[in-house]
Amino acid sequence: MRLAVFADIHGNLPALSAMLADMENSDDFDQIWCLGDLAALGGNPHEVVQKLVELREQYGKEKFKIIGGNTDRYLVTGQRFPMTPPGEEENFDAYRNNITAMSAVYDWNLSQLTWDDFSLLKKTLHRELRHHVKDYGMVMGFHAIPGNDESMSLRPDTDEEEANDALLDRAGKLAICGHTHLAMERHVGSWLVVNPGSVGMSFANPGYAEWACFDWVDNQVAVDLRSVAYDVDATLAQWEAAGYPSLDWARNRLSDES
Repeated sequence: MRLAVFADIHGNLPALSAMLADMENSDDFDQIWCLGDLAALGGNPHEVVQKLVELREQYGKEKFKIIGGNTDRYLVTGQRFPMTPPGEEENFDAYRNNITAMSAVYDWNLSQLTWDDFSLLKKTLHRELRHHVKDYGMVMGFHAIPGNDESMSLRPDTDEEEANDALLDRAGKLAICGHTHLAMERHVGSWLVVNPGSVGMSFANPGYAEWACFDWVDNQVAVDLRSVAYDVDATLAQWEAAGYPSLDWARNRLSDES
């Protein structure tokens, strides 16, 4: 059994293309999972959704599976990420500027989507993936934690009790999540928890598209957390030409020069 997993594309087609090229050079896979945050925040929301549709048609729905994340929900419902208000006036300008920039991006992202794009995003929301690997056990895929696409309870530095609570009402052996944009492999109780990192907006490795490969041999799973570089400057130039509204905001998230 071989499984490829990626998440958090965030409308970044150059990063997705780099990641897919690496995946296609890694032999064949029995399953390919995409764990959400597909279109929002980047400069290629429509193109990324269309590429995922093409891949699902190419591989078939039983092999290539897509679920949504919190930012996909924001595009569908108009909701936004909850932010803690600043406690001091000196932090207000930065807080206001960040919200204004993000809101402009979400509005622009939505304007780029077709009805078919929007319909696909709507169908991916509030979903989880499950696959039973023979002689190993249940493998689960979700965006953040089971039942909640916005929780930050499965991070590399989350304390054991909080992480255990996040998985309390699910049974399985391997849990695969996205959302935090931080690649991770850690044990939580009886679970092995893996985050492949982010394709389009990695926090730990700006300029790299991250994903994960899982191989089962002799009833054990080997995890390969992979990353591949893409051209951030060319990506930002393409977004600017497309009319992306908050280029400095995007540059601070794609580049390690912020």
